[in-house]
Amino acid sequence: MGEAEILDRLFGVIRERAEQRPEGSYVVQLLDGGLPRIAAKLREETEELIEAAGEDDRDHTAREAADLLFHVWVLLGAAGLSPDDVYGVLGERFGIGGLAEKATRAERKGAED
Repeated sequence: MGEAEILDRLFGVIRERAEQRPEGSYVVQLLDGGLPRIAAKLREETEELIEAAGEDDRDHTAREAADLLFHVWVLLGAAGLSPDDVYGVLGERFGIGGLAEKATRAERKGAED
């Protein structure tokens, strides 16, 4: 199974939990807490990932990265977005250097203001 396929399956489970709202579901608890609850978990998981990476422990770092991705996917679902929305943005960025892409974003933001 490919990486994107795993992420898509995960998002499917998150969407299913949101629709079926099974009792005792962690996803439902996060969604019911709204953006403040999800954002708090994202901050926590980000810190844990950074700490794990600093410990030079590959397995721990991978587990924390998985936790962070899970919570990002919950946030996407809560915001009405899907992995395809993210994949599309990433696809647009291929072939563009990181600094050039960042400058383009800054230009777009300036035009919106």
